[in-house]
Amino acid sequence: MKLLVAIIKPFKLDDVREALSEVGVRGLTVTEVKGFGRQKGHTELYRGAEYVVDFLPKLKVELAIDDDLVEKSVEAICQSAGTGKIGDGKIFVLPLEQAVRIRTGEVDSDAL
Repeated sequence: MKLLVAIIKPFKLDDVREALSEVGVRGLTVTEVKGFGRQKGHTELYRGAEYVVDFLPKLKVELAIDDDLVEKSVEAICQSAGTGKIGDGKIFVLPLEQAVRIRTGEVDSDAL
């Protein structure tokens, strides 16, 4: 099992969710986050004063999946979240040691 963590632009969430659903992902968690990478923020004008926005709004999408879905899921996220512009995001793939469904007590793949 793997835990995929994707940082994406907020307006791409529906596209990513649909693409993941098509490859067989049954559930995911979304968190509103702020951050920066190579983009390093941007400047905005507010009431005539210019200020720097260091942290940009992003979404963190997390999904626990079986090993056989990893490549399809990564490809689905890349294709659906990509705009070709700086700040499209990142995907991290982490090992997942155990998963437990609280309601039934099912573990690992059965819990997903």
